[in-house]
Amino acid sequence: MKFNTKAIHGGQENTDPAYGSVMPPIYQTSTYKQSTPGGHKGFEYSRSGNPTRAALENALASIENGKYGLAFGSGLAAIDAVIKLFEPGDEIISTNDLYGGSYRLFTGIYEKFGIKFHFVGMNDAEKINDYINENTKMIWVETPTNPMMNIVDIEAVSKIAKKNNLLLAVDNTFATAYLQQPLDMGADIVMHSATKYLGGHSDVVMGSLVVKDQPLAEKLYYIQNASGGVTGPQDSFLVLRGIKTLHLRMQRHCENGEAVAKFLKDHPKVKNVYWPGFEDHPNHQIAKRQMKGFGGMISFTTAEDTLESAVKVVENLKVFTLAESLGGVESLAGHPASMTHASIPQSERAKTGVVDSLIRLSVGVEDEEDLISDLKQALEK
Repeated sequence: MKFNTKAIHGGQENTDPAYGSVMPPIYQTSTYKQSTPGGHKGFEYSRSGNPTRAALENALASIENGKYGLAFGSGLAAIDAVIKLFEPGDEIISTNDLYGGSYRLFTGIYEKFGIKFHFVGMNDAEKINDYINENTKMIWVETPTNPMMNIVDIEAVSKIAKKNNLLLAVDNTFATAYLQQPLDMGADIVMHSATKYLGGHSDVVMGSLVVKDQPLAEKLYYIQNASGGVTGPQDSFLVLRGIKTLHLRMQRHCENGEAVAKFLKDHPKVKNVYWPGFEDHPNHQIAKRQMKGFGGMISFTTAEDTLESAVKVVENLKVFTLAESLGGVESLAGHPASMTHASIPQSERAKTGVVDSLIRLSVGVEDEEDLISDLKQALEK
């Protein structure tokens, strides 16, 4: 199947043997009747497995060209499961410009348990080699990064990982499987905050993992069941429904994102615009090669380059909503320094460009003229 077809049908064979329901039913149950001890129809207890969640997990694996999907109660729960693969003394190399919640989980939780993290700028993949030693076990990549839209060469990092017998995990939240498929480029694990584009309607919180390797999948399934950070059947249904329109929404997100980025770049009240589609964006050529579009996520700084100017802009937006998160059909604006990345110390934020004047946009699927008009009036004020 091609991607658009897989988004609708992938992994969804025989989802409802009872009545032939076109959409997988919501199995709102915690447990399942057994004919004899151990005599069940594939499901015993809904932490371990639920038919609606299983349908979603199959769909997740399908769109990422993987074999095994896992759904969790949040994106951070999915990342948490990955880090539980490791032991005290192990080391992980991570993108330095990454989501604040990931940074908080790594440094605030797992460093206490003896896992060491190195936060590295990966615009030049070869820099990763400087941090690899006998304790290194995994490379964690975001691309495009949050919120600076930096592009990491997945194939290049994969070669480094394989040469050193390391796992490679890629946070694919911003691009989604519609724009890039990291497993095909050599990654071992793909993570999504399914809250974002996969759900697509700002009405669910969920995370997911997809892998190809069976032994790795079995370890992650064990952690998923043992730790219990699973998602429920209602949320599984919502994200499964969201995936079925992912290709349509992402196409419009990309179109609107390009229009908004070009408008901002030419506006006198804007200083810098970060969007991978610009030829002068760092690693634009890599983005062009490994992505089939540049997405609807954009960050920019105000010309005044002050906290006050950024706050004034986001407070005056009317079509864009000032809110956390991203990837919904509606356009959202955020102030990373005080919202999504507040958990990262200011000195560390500044190193990666997350300054107080930075605004992050999640460009939705509204009419582009309305979005540009809204930004124009907010910038003028």
